[in-house]
Amino acid sequence: MSPAAPRTWRSPALPVGPRVPVWAPAAKRVELHLPGNERTDDRLVDMVPAPDGWWTAPFDLEPGTDYAFRVDGSPDRPDPRSALQPHGVHGPSRTVDPSAWQWTDQDWMGKDLLGSVIYELHVGTFTPEGTLDAAARRLDHLTGLGVDMVELMPVAGFPGRAGWGYDGVDLWAVHEAYGGPAALARFVDAAHAAGIGVCLDVVYNHLGPSGNYLGRFGPYFTAVHETPWGSAVNYDQPGCEQVRAFVIDSALRWLTDFHVDALRLDAIHEIRDDAERSSAVEPHPHLLAEMSDAVASLSERLGRPLSLVAESDLNDAGVITPTHDDPPFRMPSLGMTAQWTDDVHHALHARITGESQGYYADFAAPHALSHVYEHAFLHDGGWSSFRGRSWGAPVPAGTDPRRFVVFDSDHDQVGNRATGDRPAASLSDDLLAAEAALIILSPFTPMLFMGEEWGTRRPFQFFTDHAETELAQAVTQGRRDEFASFGWDADEVPDPQNRATVEASMLDWAEPDRPAHARMLTWYHDLIALRRRLNLAGRAQWPRMLETDDIIVLTVPPRPGRDDAELVVAVSLAPAGGPGGTGLAELVPDADELDIALSWTGVSGTGPVLGAGDTLALTRRGR
Repeated sequence: MSPAAPRTWRSPALPVGPRVPVWAPAAKRVELHLPGNERTDDRLVDMVPAPDGWWTAPFDLEPGTDYAFRVDGSPDRPDPRSALQPHGVHGPSRTVDPSAWQWTDQDWMGKDLLGSVIYELHVGTFTPEGTLDAAARRLDHLTGLGVDMVELMPVAGFPGRAGWGYDGVDLWAVHEAYGGPAALARFVDAAHAAGIGVCLDVVYNHLGPSGNYLGRFGPYFTAVHETPWGSAVNYDQPGCEQVRAFVIDSALRWLTDFHVDALRLDAIHEIRDDAERSSAVEPHPHLLAEMSDAVASLSERLGRPLSLVAESDLNDAGVITPTHDDPPFRMPSLGMTAQWTDDVHHALHARITGESQGYYADFAAPHALSHVYEHAFLHDGGWSSFRGRSWGAPVPAGTDPRRFVVFDSDHDQVGNRATGDRPAASLSDDLLAAEAALIILSPFTPMLFMGEEWGTRRPFQFFTDHAETELAQAVTQGRRDEFASFGWDADEVPDPQNRATVEASMLDWAEPDRPAHARMLTWYHDLIALRRRLNLAGRAQWPRMLETDDIIVLTVPPRPGRDDAELVVAVSLAPAGGPGGTGLAELVPDADELDIALSWTGVSGTGPVLGAGDTLALTRRGR
């Protein structure tokens, strides 16, 4: 039976254009303000009402025109669908003509996210300049490493110059300090020329507190649902049809106007959409299912793969179940291409570091690491001590393991620690090498976090740049209070508002040339090259894992009926320099048939012995 065709997306919104349409359904009057400059006088003109609560300008605005809206006499407000905010999130918008951008990627065939090596980076700290153009000049580093896709932390407009981007408020704009929309287009074009796909991190579960003017235009939020950030975005209450269009059209625009290959959707468990059970509006598919179908249709039309990746803590495979299939558990079938899998990170982190506080407690249990490698979720219907309840459900048989994005570092698991310390701050290079091998040589979709490939020990800390004194103080105090319960003194927690916190988080590009860092960089390069040589990206085979006190053995089997090499990754957690080594014969059947493809310590040959502190990648053909 062939899969059902995705539902065609027909937006109820007026298209973005030179008459800058804006949705303000309750407004009695909307005015267009054109600020004066040295060449033109200040102008204030009435917008023209249009059906379904829309308003349009009475004439076309030329590209490069600054403008703002006044709703029933309000102060100037930026366009909710603005692409460019040259004066920041509180200032007027500026019209942009995407057709003027120069593209050279006409032959780009796209990049399938499943099985790709993903590289997550923060534009503002990836380079000293902190811009998209500067990041583009470092793409040769990613090409040399073997990266398939770069994932940019949010670039939508947010307050101030520096921040992570998860408090964005201009969801259609590109952050001005990064270079604005034209710079993003140049970055994507350069990435495609280098053979690298681009994934954007987008936030549709909330908006930040500063510069959030959407509620002045219409019912973009609802008090029916609460989130950690306050009232939820209105996806299932009266007026939600246009709010849903605002978000889905935004997603499609990144993929069309900017030629982006994938979107990572932040914390989808906080996207509240109960429309299927709501009596307030006509029942409709879950927002993300509707977005998945819209993206699938666009992919078919463009003739290149487009992917959606969800961050979800629900441990529910419905997130990645095709929209036309029945959901396996509580979550509707959302049709996401893949989802982040924190359970793999938590179990690997607990096993390597020994940390067992907070939510790591369950993951420090014996054989938790083996369980998540073989089943993706640790909490798959059993008890979660951190949540105080049963959680999740098993991943259905036959699920492609590549639908799970795994990592040993990401912005959350580093930056949301009290001091933003990376694993490299406390682990030996031997253990860092072990973590890298277990992630990159897994059958999942692996992701790296910028700088880990050379073992940088520079932190990635949480930082903001709020101009409002009370808000800035609240953010600083909130950060201190958050970690006080874990025993941290206030002066030990970096101040998010301090410029020094940003500077401490910037990568040092002199590090990769230093011997210890160069060795680690070579190791990452060789792991990725081996992954490609063994075609792990195309196998879709679940692994097996064996654990002893200080040894981990990961086996990735060949595909049935295919001439694949079996892969065995053997890791010793014992401190380097310890006595003797461990023969693999007791752990791996017919170990004498294995050939060493990679060794962290430089061992070579066959019939391997795993030395203390070593990580081996071994292959066997013909089984």
